[in-house]
Amino acid sequence: MTNTTEDTTKTILVCGAGGFIGSHLVTALKKQGHTVVGVDLKAPLYGESTADKFWIGDLRNAQFVNNLFDIGSGHYNTQFDEVYQLAADMGGAGYIFIGENDADIMHNSASINLNVLESCRTHNVKKIFYSSSACMYPEHNQLDPDNPDLAEHTAYPANPDSDYGWEKLFSERLYAAYGRCYNIEIRVARFHNIFGPEGSWNNGKEKSPAALMRKVAMANDGDAIEVWGPGNQTRSFLFIDECVEGIQRIMESDVREPLNLGSTRKISMNDLVYLIAKHVGKNVTIENVDGPRGVMGRTSDNKLIKELIGWAPDEDLETGIEKTYKWISEQIASGQEDA
Repeated sequence: MTNTTEDTTKTILVCGAGGFIGSHLVTALKKQGHTVVGVDLKAPLYGESTADKFWIGDLRNAQFVNNLFDIGSGHYNTQFDEVYQLAADMGGAGYIFIGENDADIMHNSASINLNVLESCRTHNVKKIFYSSSACMYPEHNQLDPDNPDLAEHTAYPANPDSDYGWEKLFSERLYAAYGRCYNIEIRVARFHNIFGPEGSWNNGKEKSPAALMRKVAMANDGDAIEVWGPGNQTRSFLFIDECVEGIQRIMESDVREPLNLGSTRKISMNDLVYLIAKHVGKNVTIENVDGPRGVMGRTSDNKLIKELIGWAPDEDLETGIEKTYKWISEQIASGQEDA
């Protein structure tokens, strides 16, 4: 990313700074010389936050959020130049597609976004990044595993396959409305399956790459690996470093419309298992079992991000698997578990 100077350093709030993407973003912003305040329900699980100040608190509580903005970076009347809003109630397929968490997901995430936006308005914050998700795209565009259609303009007519996706779509419109009505610069990225070290891997909220790497790491040669669904459902996966770079490139751009942030390389769940196993030299078989699987095809369309900001992710999947598998294997060997 662009190097910062004394004239361009900022005071930045990262909401969701205790989470996987948020903690990595905080580290990147600090390396660039910014003053960074983090906030989340809990601190990062794998090491201390690198933020200048880290607040433990509930962003669903409007009074807490207002107080946080009052205090700013630790001195009253210190205004945040930018806010990155990544906090949400979310998880992998085993959390968001089973139905019983739908009300909590919608209530918690919508409350966070309403509170953060309103405090941004009342405290004169002029630039906000919001992390949306590819889950907001219509289900009918993701029925063919080989030909999903996830260009940004296909979001409407709306028909997400989960209430998590509906909340993301609502919040995109919420941020756009605040941007129009209150003259706030809004930037939005639609994340496509971000993975990497220091993400959930065994707590029931892990995404498929981490879950499958854990299963392969714990398997003996010749074992069967359980894969939810038929196994031919496809996804694309973006390594965390390129996600963080993309967030900042989008934030620094003049683009006000939502942009996809993901990889264009699609791979089936079964083939992902074989790719992981090949990386570590294990021979495994696959047992496809009933379980939440989401849509049949979801791959990022990067035409618009290339056109509007002149950049798109390009790191190969194998490099990300190598780094992430090594980290998950270390967690297993040390007896570490997700909270």
